[in-house]
Amino acid sequence: MKTDQIRGPVLSLFRVVTGLLFVCHGVATIFGVLGGHRGTGHALAIGTWPSWWAAAIQLVFGTLVLVGLLTRVSAVLCSGSMAYAYFTVHAPRGLFPLLNGGEAAAMFCWSFFLIAVFGPGAWALDTLIHRMRHHEVETYAPAPAQA
Repeated sequence: MKTDQIRGPVLSLFRVVTGLLFVCHGVATIFGVLGGHRGTGHALAIGTWPSWWAAAIQLVFGTLVLVGLLTRVSAVLCSGSMAYAYFTVHAPRGLFPLLNGGEAAAMFCWSFFLIAVFGPGAWALDTLIHRMRHHEVETYAPAPAQA
């Protein structure tokens, strides 16, 4: 199997799933749905530092990653916010993520870093915009008749 043929679609699927999971965290914290903030069933008060702001990043920039728009910049911001969360919230409780509850923060951090480095994949608005700007969008044209 040629991995070059599936690289773009697989990277896109990875980006979509990662972005969707990240958005779910933001929605839960800001709106109190999907279990609410940390499973309390409640939303967090607007502007609460740093949790509400982290949730805003999760919602806004997670959505941009999900649809593949401004993907690299958004992924860097998401990755950085999870690194901040890991080192300020989880690492003081212990070094290893399994012991300090930071598995999700560590996985999101490195997942978004991967997306920032490798790009959005084939199925992304960034890719579509790039193709349109460079006239790479294929249009149907019948093949010329040959004698």
